[in-house]
Amino acid sequence: MLIGVVSDTHGFYDPRVPSLLDGVEHILHAGDIGKGGIIEQLSEIAPVTAVRGNNDREGPESLYPEVETIPLGGCRIYLTHIVKVPKEGDTAGLSPYLEAGADVVVYGHSHIAFHEDRGPLKFFNPGAAGKRRFKLVPSIGLLDVGEAGVEGRILVL
Repeated sequence: MLIGVVSDTHGFYDPRVPSLLDGVEHILHAGDIGKGGIIEQLSEIAPVTAVRGNNDREGPESLYPEVETIPLGGCRIYLTHIVKVPKEGDTAGLSPYLEAGADVVVYGHSHIAFHEDRGPLKFFNPGAAGKRRFKLVPSIGLLDVGEAGVEGRILVL
């Protein structure tokens, strides 16, 4: 199953996103959605699961949950906006995600793309899909969930 991952759009829908997400079966938005009908536009591509970010304080975006744990393609994905990725060997830092039954932790907030394993979990931040901020290149991500596990890719916008 191919899953598109977007975060930190801050109300900007990049016109390159639809072609990059062509063929995905589901889209995850990891918060800081912003105004402008971003979720509605993404849902024209595939079904969307979204969480609110720290900037989604009013309007319909504020009604999304802070955390979603969803099964997709045979794995459980923990979706939220802010995560402090545990250091290697920090089993206590992994426990909230393991207790939720997660295989993958998807988050945003930092605007920095990140894709690393910590113990049995994969931590995945697609970077920010909104307008360029903090001298960081905008990006989105793909998660390919299959029998061999979960493979992630970062796609630069």
